[in-house]
Amino acid sequence: MNKVIMNDEVFIKKGFFISTDNSLLDFDNVYRYLNEDSYWAKGITKEKLLRAIDNSLCFGVYHDKKQIGFARLITDKATFAYLADVFILDAYRSQGLSKWLMQTIMSHPEVQGLRRWVLATADAHGLYKQFGFGPLAKPDRWMDIFTPYPVPEGQE
Repeated sequence: MNKVIMNDEVFIKKGFFISTDNSLLDFDNVYRYLNEDSYWAKGITKEKLLRAIDNSLCFGVYHDKKQIGFARLITDKATFAYLADVFILDAYRSQGLSKWLMQTIMSHPEVQGLRRWVLATADAHGLYKQFGFGPLAKPDRWMDIFTPYPVPEGQE
């Protein structure tokens, strides 16, 4: 059975669990994935990632005490949230974990009733559409400043 149990910010399903407890995060694992395997955070420094984690609502996905996924929600917990750094390690994909992670994030009690959620993705539109995400309704009203992380030579 796919029973989901919520207990003190821990969500359990089929031998996996999701927690918002930052003390459980395997920082080196998260850093390695984001800096080496992601297309969006190559070149991020450890110091910058530590500060980002400290100032976000983070969700770690675990199996057998090993962290196998992550997501970060930058939010004021009242009106706005930006979803970032979502990943499940390759060896654990195609098991519905990304969908479960998104269900957990979207139903988290601290972010109910937000006016706006945003994210950026190059390849996971199908996942996020299931949760109501779509193209910006009025893109002409949005502006940004984008400063890429410097990518070390050989990691381009």
